[in-house]
Amino acid sequence: MRAVEFSARQRADGATLACGFVLILLIIPARLVFSGIPLSVTPATLFGLGLGLVWFCCQLVTTLGVAKGRNVARTALFLYAISQLATYGYATRNYLPSDELDSADRTLVVTLSTICVGIAVCDGVRGLARLDTLLKVTVGAITFVAVVGVLQFAIDLDLTRYLAIPGLRPATQDGFVLARSEFRRPSGTAGHPIEFGVVCAIGVPLAAHYAYRAKDAGLPSLRWWACLAVIAAGAMTSLSRSAILGLALGGLILLVGWPGRRRVQAFVAAAGFVVVLRMVVPGLVGTLYSLFNNIDSDPSIKGRTDDYVSAGAQIAQHPLLGRGNGTYLAERYGPLDNQYLGTLVQTGYIGLGTLIFLFLAGLYAAGRAHYLSKDPLVKDLALTLIACQAIVILGAATFDLLWFSTATGLTFVLIGASGALLRSVRENEWVSTVEVPR
Repeated sequence: MRAVEFSARQRADGATLACGFVLILLIIPARLVFSGIPLSVTPATLFGLGLGLVWFCCQLVTTLGVAKGRNVARTALFLYAISQLATYGYATRNYLPSDELDSADRTLVVTLSTICVGIAVCDGVRGLARLDTLLKVTVGAITFVAVVGVLQFAIDLDLTRYLAIPGLRPATQDGFVLARSEFRRPSGTAGHPIEFGVVCAIGVPLAAHYAYRAKDAGLPSLRWWACLAVIAAGAMTSLSRSAILGLALGGLILLVGWPGRRRVQAFVAAAGFVVVLRMVVPGLVGTLYSLFNNIDSDPSIKGRTDDYVSAGAQIAQHPLLGRGNGTYLAERYGPLDNQYLGTLVQTGYIGLGTLIFLFLAGLYAAGRAHYLSKDPLVKDLALTLIACQAIVILGAATFDLLWFSTATGLTFVLIGASGALLRSVRENEWVSTVEVPR
């Protein structure tokens, strides 16, 4: 009997496939694409499309355990997909320069892939145990990203050079390590230091959740605390305002929802972490402070606002569906560094509305699960997902988040996970209601 139960627990399911996507997304360097496939398709993009195909096939039968029926996250993902297809049709009905058309084609493929991932996670990850598995794997993978970034920052050792995979080629020749002040700015396996910092910031609430959860249950928690320390160090060494602001917002949300004792512990741990960081890396804390203290004179901030006039002209020409997602090329029109503005330019007010609704749907699903559940572990997980998604929403305002594949893939995993959590809570609530009369 035990052997049968063990084999049943190990059977591959939607969570297994979602874990595979997360590992591919975060461990394989973001700039590596398939050599023989056009449009610069990454392994994660191809795997995401495969998840969409598997999800579609599972919807045709009732024996594979995939959820069906309405869910706010699922509805938002479908609406977002429809808006993207409408924008693509509107943009390509007339002539587009070849480079803009190629970018629009690639952007549509990547967008549909990530939407497939979100839907597959929402419908395919069944039960709290399998959702835990997915999120734990996510923490482990983000820890790996952080380790790669910290080594790039500390000793200029770039492990991504050794992650060469047959059949893949670098899409760009840009290095993974930039510079700010006297420090190196690492990218880990992500595509840019800002993206690296935001990915690490997203990992902090997840790692903290499992660290405190193990501690409260009397289980070994050292590995989770180690993950938390490494991921937080990665966020700090990214030297990114987006990462620091994300950490602040995520921490604020957690502190509001955590019990008083945990708040005190978190304050002490955060203060100790900053002190240790200042001792180990002299000047780093001061550099981080200067990012905000000298914000008025920072040329990078000025550069982000120089192109708003041209963006406004594009919005006026294509207000509803935009000029085409992926067609506003930075090398031709200038970078926008604001996902909401970029979405408005490229997909119009309809695309921006569906994107905002998508973000809010993820928050609502996690918040609704927090409200419905009486289990403190579920409530804490829901709060954690809210904090992670709040970091994403803020990050979208400080850089063009959806232009970077790692941050985009992680965003849709979180939205799908929130939908899966709400499904699990409602299923448990229904079972409890049915069993009460008995």
